[in-house]
Amino acid sequence: MQHPDADVLLALDGDSIVGLASVYLDPPFIRFGKRCWLQDLVVVSSWRSQGVGTLLLNAATDWARERACTHMELASGAGRKDAHRFYRAQGMTGGMVFTRQVYP
Repeated sequence: MQHPDADVLLALDGDSIVGLASVYLDPPFIRFGKRCWLQDLVVVSSWRSQGVGTLLLNAATDWARERACTHMELASGAGRKDAHRFYRAQGMTGGMVFTRQVYP
């Protein structure tokens, strides 16, 4: 199903999917403006620590920027320590909800 306010971004190795990021726009907020929600960021375990997650996160940021979002957020469970370390290394801030500023 296609929708202009949602997308699935793929990382490919030939014909094989090695990662994906799913994103969508939330309605504008009075306090924050337009927000991109990063619903999923998944990298096949054998491809982790090879830059695929960074490329997907940057592609999601570009997607948000192209839609004039002010920021991007995601939620992550308390036990996902490696994921939290990755998000912080990418310059994201927060605890269970991580935010990345998206400026045009």
